[in-house]
Parts: sequence; C-alpha cells; structure tokens
Amino acid sequence: MDLPFDLAQPYGLDRADKQPLLLGVLNELTAAHCARCEPYGNILARMFPAGPALHPEDVPFLPVRLFKSLELRSVPQEDVVKTLISSGTTGQSVSRIYLDRETAMRQTRVLAAIVTSFLGRRRRPMVIVDNREVMKDHSRFNARAAGILGFSSFGRDHFYCLDGEMGLDEAALEAFLEAHRDAPLFIFAFTFVIWQYLYQACVARNRRFDFGPDSVLIHGGGWKRLLDQQVDNALFKARLSERLGIGRVLNYYGMVEQVGAVFMECEGGHLHCPVFADVIVRDPLSLEPLPTSRTGVLQVVSCLPLSYPGHSLLTEDMGTLLGEDDCPCGRKGKYFTVSGRLPQVEMRGCSDTRVLP
Repeated sequence: MDLPFDLAQPYGLDRADKQPLLLGVLNELTAAHCARCEPYGNILARMFPAGPALHPEDVPFLPVRLFKSLELRSVPQEDVVKTLISSGTTGQSVSRIYLDRETAMRQTRVLAAIVTSFLGRRRRPMVIVDNREVMKDHSRFNARAAGILGFSSFGRDHFYCLDGEMGLDEAALEAFLEAHRDAPLFIFAFTFVIWQYLYQACVARNRRFDFGPDSVLIHGGGWKRLLDQQVDNALFKARLSERLGIGRVLNYYGMVEQVGAVFMECEGGHLHCPVFADVIVRDPLSLEPLPTSRTGVLQVVSCLPLSYPGHSLLTEDMGTLLGEDDCPCGRKGKYFTVSGRLPQVEMRGCSDTRVLP
C-alpha cells in the first residue's frame, strides 16, 4: 500500500487536499486489518458495524490500552522483524507492537521526511545526551536506544556526553564543542535525561556551555517527571537557553503504538500533524469530537501501520486542538498542545520501551 503523499512536503497540504487522501488510506487500513487480524475484526463487528468512514472522525479506533491485553497482529509471525514492547512497573501488563519489514521502512522514511523539514538535509555534528551503554543491551532495546538510533541518521560525528554512570563528561563535551565551533549542532535527548543529567549537573557544578545560536535540540518523553518538579515547556526552554546556549529547543509527541509519524513542535510551541497523520480531540465522557480550543482526550491516526491495527488509536493523553492551516509558522495541517494524562491512568512514557528482534 503506497503512501499518496509527497514526502518532500510533510506539512504541505491544507485540509481540503489532505482529508480525502488521509481518509482513503485509513479506510484501506481498516479493511485490511479487519480481514487479517481476527481480534480486531471481532471488535469492529461489535463496536463499529458501519461501512467505510465518511470522515476521519468516523474511522474506528482502538483504546491504546488494548495492546496490553490482546495480541493484535495483521501479518504472520514469520514476517515480524521487530517487536516493540512498552514496559510497566512490576506486575503491570505490557503492550506488544509487531512490525514487519515494510512497516518499519515506512516509519523510517516518514520520520526522515518530518525531521529534515526542521533540520535540513545536511547532517550536523550531533550531541547525544545519553551514554553508549544504553545501545549495547539488545535484549532490552528501550525507546531511548530506539530514539537515538532513529534520530542519529540526521547527525554525524556522534558524541555521547554522559559516561556509563550517567555522569556528565565535562572535558569531552567542551572539546567537542570547541572542535565544532563553526558548525550548527544537532542535539538529541529524552526530556528527563537532558534535564536531570545535563542541565541539573551543570547547575550543581556551576558550569555553562555554549552550543551556539544555530544549534537545535529535539527532545521528547518523560514530561511527567518534570511537571512534578513544576517545570513546564516554557521554563524548560528558558533554562536550557540560559545555561547551555542552545538556539532552538523542539519538543515532539509520539508513542510506541504509532512510531514514525511523530508530531513535532514548531517555533511557536505548537505540535503539528504531518500529512501522514492527524489528531482528533474527543470528550472524555461522550467521546464526541470537540471543536478548536476545547480540551479532551486525544485520538491519533496514522497511515503507517501495515502489520498491526494501530492506525487509529484513542490515547490516554489530554490535549487541545488550537487550529488548522493557520499556524503562524506557515505549516499546514492541525496543530495542538498536550496537557497531561487522563486521571487515574497509569503513567508510562515512550522512554519505557524496548525492542525485541
């Protein structure tokens, strides 16, 4: 199933052009998964007995939590090349997401299209705020490792600034910054890792670094820990700019159940839907779609999952749709914010994920 979108323009379609293409792919995926995944077909027969959706809001959705209790796979086991497993605390069930080769390739291509639209195609010297050890245990290849692996393709001269004990290697970081003083840097980190192990380490040691005005940090995951410390997005950016001299700080929203089509934050602080994906805000009680500026539970749709029925998922996150096709940054499509978890929902971030071969 080919993607009917221009990969070179991940934010290039307005609603009138995007919606028919998106709806067509989503209906194809619903039919394909219904035929190939018996549990999914049974759910649809009981909960969504109507035919093809007439609007994206009508596409059948699964509660994301179902992946914890059901094996939802639309390809034979022998076609599975990778299994993503989201971890909970002891005694909790885990989600298993099955990827075949084609789904994994689609995710890689789409992630590249999204990220290069922000960074450009020229690879930058890259600082990874983590340690190399996280990449070595392939039996527990968690989302930090998967994120590093995915985003590393957009950088060069990769430098891990934390040692095996998650301590900051100040001398090595200073030498790397000096060696690449005239180049725009790319920094990748999980949110709580850069805050706890780089920023707070610098504060404790009264150190400052200058990554340069053209540097870009892309980060995501672990916001719960920062919000518990009363650190919001604005304060996070201000502190990193002040202490580390990072030029642009861009957050992204994504989850293990729908990897690839991440929702990147623009210069105005808004999360954007690429042409390959969309978001719908629903009333937490009635599940009716909500209009702009109303906060509700997020449903995310994606054109990417071929090997499992994850193309339309009701998340456990709360958010607000801010607008569509009119963000000051110039990108087309819906843009939104995420405000937290539904009450009484277990907390798990995308960093609590591992990959099995």
